[in-house]
Amino acid sequence: MHVVFFGDQHLDSLGGAQVSMRLQREFLERAGHTVTVVAPRMHGPRAAAGATDAAYLDLPSMPITLDREYSMTWPGRATDRFLDRAMTTRPPVDLVHVQADFWGAFIGHRYAQRHGIPVVHTMHNRVDVGIAAVTPLHRPVLGALNLWRRAALRGIGRPVGGGDGWAFLRGLAAGASAVTAPSTHFARRLEQHDVFDAVDVIWNGIDDDVRAAVLADRAHSVAEPVEARMSGRPRFVWLGRMSPEKRLLPFLEAWNAAGIDADLEIIGGGGQRAAAEKLVAGRPGVRFAGRLTYPQTLARIAAADALVQTSIGFETQGMTPFEAATLGTPSIISDPDIAAELGGGFWAVADADREEPARVAALAETLRVAASDISAGTAPTPLPAVAEAFRQSSRTAAMIEVYERVLAEN
Repeated sequence: MHVVFFGDQHLDSLGGAQVSMRLQREFLERAGHTVTVVAPRMHGPRAAAGATDAAYLDLPSMPITLDREYSMTWPGRATDRFLDRAMTTRPPVDLVHVQADFWGAFIGHRYAQRHGIPVVHTMHNRVDVGIAAVTPLHRPVLGALNLWRRAALRGIGRPVGGGDGWAFLRGLAAGASAVTAPSTHFARRLEQHDVFDAVDVIWNGIDDDVRAAVLADRAHSVAEPVEARMSGRPRFVWLGRMSPEKRLLPFLEAWNAAGIDADLEIIGGGGQRAAAEKLVAGRPGVRFAGRLTYPQTLARIAAADALVQTSIGFETQGMTPFEAATLGTPSIISDPDIAAELGGGFWAVADADREEPARVAALAETLRVAASDISAGTAPTPLPAVAEAFRQSSRTAAMIEVYERVLAEN
């Protein structure tokens, strides 16, 4: 079949959804299917990375962040015409898979409606929590987003009113034949808020081949992540987008307060990097690695003694603790929903439902406990079942079942 992905951001940009979509595309193609990826054109120094990739259909766009990492395409008739012309050179489309929450979702649903193509929509984003994390004006912003959604998707699916985050997601799902979510806890929340009657749970996965290579490297002691890692101290790794909802700055406050003799590697980039570096300036054993490739990142996780996950209430899955568990590395988990999904093999941080000072204090204490356990050789062991369930090949097989069901019903 020919499946068209729609994303808010180009797949060569930084982000967990982009990593997941790249893997989905690769494993769908391995299974003999054709994938087209429709997303805004990138800007900045990395814009040419996927310029020759025939699967990418880049839409005219404008940069929306100072580092030009992320961009936006306006959903409207001009974009519709551009997309329709570009798609005439590609095979007939069997199914649209929307994996976007904003303009990419609007563009994808409009395309499917114009051409009578069924839609599978994967919800990657807690829109309400994400917006609340970056602006105190989240209620009027959500109200404006819902007005935009109603205008962009007029005539698609059933009319959906309301002005909060759940109304926004209900409006996106109104044009879909199936909705999937990357975790049980997010799927149940979507159902409880009437976003969709029955949401299919399909985890985002880890590349089978890269995982095998990383584990082989670790077994032969050639995956040492940085020089001077032979200190014998516990090794912690934090990775992700450096933005408020990920709670990097509170984590570094907790790291300072914990006072442990350990190494910390921070992987990723974003607007809070300068503030993060200032918080730990002069602290021994703290290293900012910047943005790394997918295999490099997995190698760092595998070589660490513990991964630290710090966002609370935002993640719809939280891929990094699952990647860590699949590689045999335990995690410090701040989000109780992620802890419940993971099942075991982690240190849980208390006080997730309290104010930030209490959360920081609880995280500092958990860091002390984890460092002590690692030094004593009593760190928890991730559950073996996670490794099998998290492989991308199994996740793609599950998604293909959803595709086939939707096509049979349409």
